[in-house]
Amino acid sequence: MGRITARRRVTRIRRDAEPTQRADTLAVEEPLEIRVGGERLTVTMRTPGHDFELVAGYLVSEGAITAGADYSTARYCAGTDADGANTYNVVDVTLAPHVPPLDPGLVRHNAVTSACGICGKDSIDSVHTASTHPPASDPLVVDVDTVLGLPDRLRAEQELFDKTGGLHAAALFDAEGELLVSREDVGRHNAVDKVIGWAVLADRLPLSGTVLQVSGRASFELVQKAAMAGIPILCAVSAPSSLAADLADELGITLVGFSRGDSMVIYTRPDRITTAVAAERHPLYS
Repeated sequence: MGRITARRRVTRIRRDAEPTQRADTLAVEEPLEIRVGGERLTVTMRTPGHDFELVAGYLVSEGAITAGADYSTARYCAGTDADGANTYNVVDVTLAPHVPPLDPGLVRHNAVTSACGICGKDSIDSVHTASTHPPASDPLVVDVDTVLGLPDRLRAEQELFDKTGGLHAAALFDAEGELLVSREDVGRHNAVDKVIGWAVLADRLPLSGTVLQVSGRASFELVQKAAMAGIPILCAVSAPSSLAADLADELGITLVGFSRGDSMVIYTRPDRITTAVAAERHPLYS
């Protein structure tokens, strides 16, 4: 398996001080080629580790599969470096016999960078993928204190971030705030795909009654990934984009931003987050 961190000698400069040299730890970023039935589907830039989960989650996000039973096997293929060693950067997935052939529109024509989860799609319409697990009717209600505690819970799981300062993270929690799974990656969309892929391999789709907490901002693609997995609440420590809020509103997802310390901003479906005080004072919580 490829390394997830790398060491590099760096020069550090401070004001009014002599430059110093030391070893620094960097997050590894390597390409992963995803194949289905031997045919190339896409290449994404990711942090090595939990690759089979990443691939499974990606296939859910793209609408290629909808349940653990759709995902049969996965294996690393021969991809070699200059010394002839396997890079473990090519994964080939075999889907279950009942899964129809993949839509040619799913094939990405360009590599997907760690900053973009929808790059390479060839039309605006192909960006919108319908979910078989629509979250709008999910009756989940979570206490505000539970939601506000999730960023710290996620931060405590970010071991690689502590070493490198260069990784995003995503975690899945149940209604009581119990951690189900957390993953890190150089790409925020990859971290979410790894979380969803964990659920695929554990045959836990749809992820109704759960909360997805992410370490950065909430983008359109993260809302879409949550919807494809049936996740009713998406929380971020930073801001959402306007398109993310619009999509969350359309799909009935509770979208939370700026969840830090003692406050948060709820952009859509506030009825899923409640407190005893709120229930007494505001009709929308009753």
